[in-house]
Amino acid sequence: MAIPTSSSPTQPASAAGAATETPRYTSALSAVTTLFFLWGFITSLNDILIPYLKAIFQLSYTQANLINLCFFGAYFLMSIPAGKLVARVGYQRGMLLGFVVAAVGAFLFYPAAAQRAYPLFLGALFVLASGITLLQVAANPYVAILGPPASASARLTLTQAFNSVGTTLGPVLGSAFLLSRLPALNTATTAASIDVRAVQLPYLVIGSMLLLISLLLSRVNLPQLIPAEAEASAASHRRAWHYRHLMLGVLGIFAYVGAEVAIGSHLVSYLALPSVLGLAPQAAGQKVAFYWGAAMVGRFAGAYLLQKFSPTRLLAFNAAGAIALILLSISSTGALAMWSLLAVGLMNSLMFSTIFTLAVAGLGRHTEEASGLLCTAIVGGALVPMLFGAVADGPGLRWALALPMLCYLYIGWYGLRGSRPAAAVAPDPIFH
Repeated sequence: MAIPTSSSPTQPASAAGAATETPRYTSALSAVTTLFFLWGFITSLNDILIPYLKAIFQLSYTQANLINLCFFGAYFLMSIPAGKLVARVGYQRGMLLGFVVAAVGAFLFYPAAAQRAYPLFLGALFVLASGITLLQVAANPYVAILGPPASASARLTLTQAFNSVGTTLGPVLGSAFLLSRLPALNTATTAASIDVRAVQLPYLVIGSMLLLISLLLSRVNLPQLIPAEAEASAASHRRAWHYRHLMLGVLGIFAYVGAEVAIGSHLVSYLALPSVLGLAPQAAGQKVAFYWGAAMVGRFAGAYLLQKFSPTRLLAFNAAGAIALILLSISSTGALAMWSLLAVGLMNSLMFSTIFTLAVAGLGRHTEEASGLLCTAIVGGALVPMLFGAVADGPGLRWALALPMLCYLYIGWYGLRGSRPAAAVAPDPIFH
């Protein structure tokens, strides 16, 4: 089984009966789902900011990718402090603080545009990402423990599906507000002709929405969850990193995010290869929507499937499917090479939520600290693509796809073996 069902790692602070807890859980889950949608929307705007700021500031690809480095770097630097903060103030206050910090970051885009300074944009983006990191650290474990442990993966996958709705809408609206303002990028006067202040209004609206949602969330009576007494007393001498299945899960999150971002970031270049379809950038970019759209469809379907099948087996199955699809793409040409790689998005769909819930299973009072460690691993989205690019610059893009395959191979192993709680496989206190 994926998640132990003998005891829940947390319990409601009040001893209400099942009949009264269900409506509260439904209301809480609906409120938290809004968070997933919003940060998906905000995160996906990075794909619009990169070409927009690249054109304005005449940046190289390396300089433009500082946007991703700052964004994912915030996860690396801020996740553990955020986990400690959430452990101190609680899940709801942690989410409220996350909204406020993210709103401040969004508002900082206004002076950055007024000063027309790329470093200020990067600073604003780091603050925005820090707020989103705090939201993730608080919301992911909250959804996982907000109900029966056996359905934790299904709940988190459902909320991740709404995150995918946000990632789908973000680029569409961002393109309409920002990229539509970019003239043809084939003249020397292009940069001077672009008004960078066009970015101010969208991010003012985003910041205002974040504050509004924060205000509404503060008025929602979320169930207060505390560690189960037996769990807390049994593990009083341990820390989160003493749990083997958690630390292996941290590496799993690193591998998943790294593989997903590496493929997604290079799809346009891959589809432009003569041996694939030789598509123009704009046409290739339109096809990339299928990659993220497949993840959205898979997450809605996964919310149902994870209640019917073992999450560990589904995780291993999807990892094997991703490997098979990449192999098919590498060994084929034309439309088959394109659609088989785009279909990897479907395999990605339930990986994050399943790895996350397997990793925090049975951690009790260490759940918040564990969430910080897991969110730190999202830095894989910055490091794995860099290595992918280095391989692509050498042997080529097709050879670089072997790197995500290795990531998926590890994820499959984690689903079948590495996710087993340490207490069931090793008596050593260090891994217990």
